[in-house]
Amino acid sequence: MARTAGVSRSTVSRALNRGHRFYRSPSAARIREVADTIGYAPNPVASNLRRQQTNTIGVLVPRLTDTVMAMLYEEIATAGLKRGYHTVVATTHDDPTRERESGDVLLQRRVDGLILTTARTDGGFCQDLADKGVAHVLALRAYAGSPAALGDDHLGGYLATRHLIDLGHRRIALIAGPAYASSALGRRAGYEDALREAGIPVDEASILPSSFSMESGEDAGRHLLDLAPRPTAVFAVNDNTAVGLLSAVQRAGLRIPDDLSVVGYNDIPLTARLPVPLTTVRVPFDAIATTAVDQLIDLITGAPTETRTFAPTLIPRRSTARAA
Repeated sequence: MARTAGVSRSTVSRALNRGHRFYRSPSAARIREVADTIGYAPNPVASNLRRQQTNTIGVLVPRLTDTVMAMLYEEIATAGLKRGYHTVVATTHDDPTRERESGDVLLQRRVDGLILTTARTDGGFCQDLADKGVAHVLALRAYAGSPAALGDDHLGGYLATRHLIDLGHRRIALIAGPAYASSALGRRAGYEDALREAGIPVDEASILPSSFSMESGEDAGRHLLDLAPRPTAVFAVNDNTAVGLLSAVQRAGLRIPDDLSVVGYNDIPLTARLPVPLTTVRVPFDAIATTAVDQLIDLITGAPTETRTFAPTLIPRRSTARAA
């Protein structure tokens, strides 16, 4: 094949490898045309053994019962297949010990690299991977020098809060996420900046943490509804916590948005189908997943890559209304 195409064997290998940057070049397309003409088909097993690659990507997520994580993983798997890579997923329940254990298991199974949605602000396993030179990319969360594909969380938090301010709300509470997640911190920072810009003081009593779960959203909602004076609006940093908040509001005999306006984050499919459709911030999961896969394959093949950030979009629905 190499002799027929007039190139080296290594060039033929790169031209037929979907994961290599050279694959997208005109020269590679010409080599593939020669391969089609003579009916040449590479032996993928032998090729991978030579490169010590398995064309497999490991993905770490907190849990697959979280709709956001399930959606993102499906997008990663689809993007990987288009580039000739299969994916294997492991869950960590946002526990640093389980993250290391699950990550080590994936690496022992000889995945070519890892995509992590589990990065923590203290580094942890991400720093371990960086220290060992293991190819890895972060998705949705960021840490130090690790390349990442993520949404602009600060902008999203700002858009959500600015929407409520524009509706005339002044007592705007926040159901914040965990302090170890850069995504939650970014959304909180956007919330606080929007308040300050509007001349509204940031009230720490109106900011409650959550674990990104419906249960924690419901707990936080009960506390917020007991505040005096009660908030007229709430920004929840993800849709799960927003749904939990809606449950607390209903149990308290209050109505959305008459008594309380609510904004969520992520735009999971459920939000548009609730009895009162939820105003939320849409995150482009498809673009983030595709970018994370491309970044990781670049690292695997020795090409440089850098963090990319995608803008979110506010999706107004019926859960928000003008302040009374």
